[in-house]
Amino acid sequence: MALVTGGSRGIGAATAVRLAGRGADVAFTYVRDKDAADDVVRRVEALGRRALALRADSADERETVAAVERTAERLGSPDILVNNAAVGLLGPLDGFSPADVDRVLAVGVRGAFLASQAAARRMGPGGRIITIGTCMTQRVPGPGGTLYATAKSALVGLTKALARELGGRGITANLVHPGPIDTDMNPADGPFAEGQTALTALGRFGTADEVASMVAYLAGPEASYVTGAEFSVDGGHAA
Repeated sequence: MALVTGGSRGIGAATAVRLAGRGADVAFTYVRDKDAADDVVRRVEALGRRALALRADSADERETVAAVERTAERLGSPDILVNNAAVGLLGPLDGFSPADVDRVLAVGVRGAFLASQAAARRMGPGGRIITIGTCMTQRVPGPGGTLYATAKSALVGLTKALARELGGRGITANLVHPGPIDTDMNPADGPFAEGQTALTALGRFGTADEVASMVAYLAGPEASYVTGAEFSVDGGHAA
């Protein structure tokens, strides 16, 4: 079974549904939008799999660990963890407050670390930890991304260290870097879309399903010899 953090919309929701389509029962966390979470539950259950929506803030240590424990109690120990929850805060360097820094790092870095730690305690051989990064760890094309790129770049080190730490137990850890993806947070027809599109080699935004397909590959048996690796789903943003 799979646990996806931040799974009520965008890449997280697409991943939850894609993993259900591959035969996994799916738990996922969300913070605010219960209606969106309920919709993901319905989509997973329509595929014949069990679904569990957990209200949990990845910035909160207790809620992060409790989400793993509640998943194990209700659906069984997780075989797959997808660290997707993040805060996409962009802006000028001087505009970030210490509270902004703390929030972005707490959700995107500490939350991913603690979820991985808690899930790894319960995983057996064949376990998968897949973390969602960003194309901005490989190329920051302009100003405004200092805090976001900092947080996401930390996940490179986390992933490589997890691969070494857990490889002897048959657990893999990998990182997926999305480029500009059409979601409600960054729509393909939004005010910043034209500039982002121009930065890709394919000249378009990607879809959440295209990212989810890479996650599903890494979660499956075909990727059993893949660990500590980074995969770009970015339309050539970093080319």
